[in-house]
Amino acid sequence: MGNASPSVPGRPVLAVVPGPATEAEALSFEDFYRHEQRKVLGLAYVLTGDLAVAEDVTQDAFTAAFRQWRRVAACDSPGAWVRRVACNRSASVRRRRLVEAKALVRLARRTPGSVELETGDAEFWRAVRRLPARQAQAVALYYFEDCSVRDIAAVLDCSEGTVKTHLSRARASVARHLQLETPDE
Repeated sequence: MGNASPSVPGRPVLAVVPGPATEAEALSFEDFYRHEQRKVLGLAYVLTGDLAVAEDVTQDAFTAAFRQWRRVAACDSPGAWVRRVACNRSASVRRRRLVEAKALVRLARRTPGSVELETGDAEFWRAVRRLPARQAQAVALYYFEDCSVRDIAAVLDCSEGTVKTHLSRARASVARHLQLETPDE
């Protein structure tokens, strides 16, 4: 391998990755990917139990590593870094699946047919559909699905604080739209 500096544009960024070669041999991201991909895929598979999901998790983990390659390459163990990302993403997938399964169970309990909204709700939901996507999703999950803030955070893959912010901003916007606020005096 060459002595390419990570700061030279157009030249591959190198990392020291222990492997079958000498301990100090530097590898490009491409070499790192070839060396680690199957192992990370296997890890993701045993954590998710689904090959297609494991492939997505693995690709996400390596995409994150590629985007931050200079920082990842400087780690003591880039392989451990990409495995940690794969573990975290696998856990997110499991949480999301659990929330989705609970939602499907709730939906299955409802009577089949069209969704019946209470009188007056149609205007509220029209106002909700005018909100930014994340705010509308948070409101729908909270008020229609009766999800907790924690469950919404898992579905939207964000923090509980972010969910609370979305709900607060959405409530204020819907109240303005429906003219439920009293003017400041």
